[in-house]
Amino acid sequence: LYAARMGRDHVIDHDFDHAKDKVLMGSERKSAMVSDKEKWTTAWHEAGHTLVAVKLPKGTADPIHKVTIIPRGRALGVTQQLPEEDRYGMDRRRAESTIAILMGGRLAEELALNGQKTTGASNDIERATNLARKMVCEWGMSDELGPIAYHKDESQPFLGREIQQARNFSEATAQAIDQAVQGLVLEQYNRAKSILTNHYPVLERLATALFEREVLNGDEVMAVVEGRTLPPPRKLAPMTSRPSPVASTTPDNLHGTPVTGPLVAEPSA
Repeated sequence: LYAARMGRDHVIDHDFDHAKDKVLMGSERKSAMVSDKEKWTTAWHEAGHTLVAVKLPKGTADPIHKVTIIPRGRALGVTQQLPEEDRYGMDRRRAESTIAILMGGRLAEELALNGQKTTGASNDIERATNLARKMVCEWGMSDELGPIAYHKDESQPFLGREIQQARNFSEATAQAIDQAVQGLVLEQYNRAKSILTNHYPVLERLATALFEREVLNGDEVMAVVEGRTLPPPRKLAPMTSRPSPVASTTPDNLHGTPVTGPLVAEPSA
């Protein structure tokens, strides 16, 4: 359908990439009005995710597939990672690295805005906190609490039931869980901060390249990180005819869940 909309009578590699990105990252909202200031903040946010992912030890984070600051769904930008092989579990090092990557967006914003914090990292913070809590309460990855599962009874998942139900652990244990979760998140926050401050010139190059190009694939990301000159943007094959009015079969509001935290636009009043 996309190839037909573009007026081509055959598909090219770009058409497959477009279809894959639509499934993984959601539909592009090129009509969204984003100011240069917001676009610049988003570029730094996504550059932060990207650089942390690139600089983490090999084997603890998936390679970068694509980074974009073109709005998709409710996200103003997306950093997409793809695994190199099928994976059915997660070890502690990879879980910790995921938290560090999620923290990279907020940290990069602070560096770009002289310490100012925005609401754009709310989804990243929520996901990092939930992952840390799973590590402590479900996966037994806390050194302090050990291989113990701390679950609430979820056999009655009705509205308000969770407020009434009793925990199967003490208040002291609940406090220890909160401290362990906080410790995990802050440890990875500081880890990401060290990466971004130690490689600030690279972070700035990435943010600038994203601001100017709006989309970088994995090879282009590595070129920027390594200080190589970016190749000129790829040109699509010329259209053989005028674009035909093919109706889309996909609703505009259908969007996938990005692997790495999106910068979420605030709902209008």
